[in-house]
Order: sequence, then C-alpha cells, then structure tokens
Amino acid sequence: MKPVFGSCLEAIRDIRDGATLMVGGFGLVGIPENLILALAEKGVRELTVISNNCGVDDWGLGLLLRNRQIRKMIASYVGENKEFERQALSGELEVELIPQGTLAEKIRAGGAGIPAFYTPAGVGTPIAEGKELRRFGGKDYVLEEALTADFSLIRAVRADRMGNLVYAKTAQNFNPLMAAAGTVAIAEAEAVCEIGAIPPEQIHTPGIYVQRIVEGRQQKRIEKRTVRA
Repeated sequence: MKPVFGSCLEAIRDIRDGATLMVGGFGLVGIPENLILALAEKGVRELTVISNNCGVDDWGLGLLLRNRQIRKMIASYVGENKEFERQALSGELEVELIPQGTLAEKIRAGGAGIPAFYTPAGVGTPIAEGKELRRFGGKDYVLEEALTADFSLIRAVRADRMGNLVYAKTAQNFNPLMAAAGTVAIAEAEAVCEIGAIPPEQIHTPGIYVQRIVEGRQQKRIEKRTVRA
C-alpha cells in the first residue's frame, strides 16, 4: 500500500529549496496541475525543473516562473510562454535546451539505470559542444548523459492504492518515463481506486515506481483554443 495524501501540500511537504524536479506533461496536456499549484503556494525556490516545456504564462509551470521559483529549466521547447522567453533572453533563468527525443531518452535512461548513451541528434550543432563524439558505422554520435531527479511530479487518470497508474490518451507523454527517473515519484490522480480494480494489462506505470499518491480534480485548460468564426 502506498500513502494516499489528503492534499497536494502534504504530498510535497519535503520538497525544499534547490531540489531537482521532473514534471510530466506536454504543453498543458497531462501536467500535474494541482501539485504545481501546491509548489507555488509553498514558495520553494532555486528549483531545477526538467520538463518538455514550461506551460503558459498564467498556468502550469508558468506560475512558478512568474514567482521566480525556478533557477534552471531543462526542456526541449520554449513554446508560447512569453515569460519563459523573456527570462531566458535576459539571463535571469538558466536554460538547457535539448532535442525532444534526446530529452525523452535521457529521462528513460535515468529510470533504467543507464548512465549514458550515444545519439546522432545534435551532432555538428552547439548541442554537441564539449561532449564526447564517437563514430559507429561511418556515422558520428554524441554521448548524452542520463537525467534523474529528486522528485517526479506526474499525472494519471487513475491510480490504485499500490501506486499502479493509468494515463489518459496523450497524457502518456513524459509521465511514464519520469515516474521511473525520480527518487520520489508523486502521482496526482483524478481517481484513486482499490487494489485489483485496474486490470494488470491496462497498467501503464507499475506501482514499484510510485512512492506517493494524491487525488485531485483538474481544470484541464486548453493551451490554444481554436473555434470556427
């Protein structure tokens, strides 16, 4: 049985200043929005955040940026977030941009205990500067080190009390990878069910990777709404 917390603030109680966090989601899809709100309320600072991007100006990780809680952002995409762009260009925020597939593999490798791997992505660009290059089959590859974190904040549609998780549709983006790569994985789930309620073949993340669960409904905002005239 994994602990099920009554609030997101309780679930993140030991996240301190200077922590390294992995935060699931892609844009606003599959983000642990209630855990992010709890971080904003708690006010922890000097965070290193690993996530595909940084939400939008007024939601998701953009809230932590606005509060100046993030010291370094490791991501693949600046996107629609004007404050992210402004802080990066002004030097207020340290940013490490990584090709999206490489970022996903660095996280997957971290969760699998693989310290590093070779990839052709980034060869011949600033991405490869200062990194080891090797040639395989007549093609150059750059050595990329794995990523891990103190905490992984992830979002599931269902969790059982053993920590087994199911993700809804495209929320299966970075969430499964990050669940395995954090020392403490905190899962925000829309519903928490009893053990055995999720058929084994439907489990996306086994409970062995999850240390804490919190139940929370979401607003599920749309990043860019497009409607007919």
